[in-house]
Amino acid sequence: MTCTVIVGGFYGDEGKGKLIAYLAQKDKISIAVRGGVGPNAGHTFAFNGKKYKVRMLPSAGLNMGTRLFIGPGVLVDPVILQAEIKIFDSQDRTFVDPNCAIIEKKHVEKDSSLDHLAHKVGTTGTGTGPANADRALRIAKIARDVPELAVYLEDVSDAINRAIENSENILAEGTQGTYLSLYHGNYPYVTSKDVTASAICSDVGIGPKSVDEVLVVFKSYVTRVGQGPLNEELSSDEAGNRGWQEFGSVTGRQRRAAPFDLNLAKKAIKINSASQLAVTKLDILYPECAGLKEYANLPDKAKQFIENIENQTGKPVTLIGTGEDLNEVIDRRDQI
Repeated sequence: MTCTVIVGGFYGDEGKGKLIAYLAQKDKISIAVRGGVGPNAGHTFAFNGKKYKVRMLPSAGLNMGTRLFIGPGVLVDPVILQAEIKIFDSQDRTFVDPNCAIIEKKHVEKDSSLDHLAHKVGTTGTGTGPANADRALRIAKIARDVPELAVYLEDVSDAINRAIENSENILAEGTQGTYLSLYHGNYPYVTSKDVTASAICSDVGIGPKSVDEVLVVFKSYVTRVGQGPLNEELSSDEAGNRGWQEFGSVTGRQRRAAPFDLNLAKKAIKINSASQLAVTKLDILYPECAGLKEYANLPDKAKQFIENIENQTGKPVTLIGTGEDLNEVIDRRDQI
């Protein structure tokens, strides 16, 4: 049984949601807990032809045996949360820490109206930056102040640490990516807090020695939404020609694209103390990989791509995404 932290290695949009949805079912995860920022991060996964998007709940909602927690470091928009609880029929298995800060209408309005945030930084407009600013000032409303959340309140740290003591399988889900971290990203083109593995542990209330695995997720190419530098950025036309043209799940904005960046990957591995890696959307880079579930069946050029990452970083690529559906995964954890 393991406690695993999952974080993004680039600028978000790496496909963390799909892998968490897969692992929740494959490993019969007892608890999935969301750390990170809040509803400015949308995680997407598909199952049996239906697409799901979550902005507040962990991405394990389809697994009815998994309890869904939101750690105290996460900002909560009660309207978005309650809508997702209804979608996943998770009223009896959703838990919110009383110390989660609340995003209010004033935060959303401020996020959209401030020229620095809306235009220079290119934020999502979901109110997370202003809400985190109020939290730092100690004037933010928190979950225990909101009557409609009372039924979901639970000391998340206590619950997770009890589960760790009982040797249950736990996933701690990060949001955004390493280089959108307030401390480790391209400031000021970053999110409003740290989102590396250490921060996710803090967000959900577990100590670093309680973590067994840190899985850093990379996409087979790099994308980012909003402003900020992007090494070897492709033109919109070239990204479209390669099939790399994507749109943000929260903002709908077109994602900028660039080839896989080994230098960024190496640094992200160090910052997060990665023990294993995942690479998603290999089927976009190599269409003949679509739907494959066995590493041996990959074409040689796809194997070379994966093995180069392993050789350059010294870390195993244990999970490989080969399609949109949560089960379109090559799982090498028992082979490496």
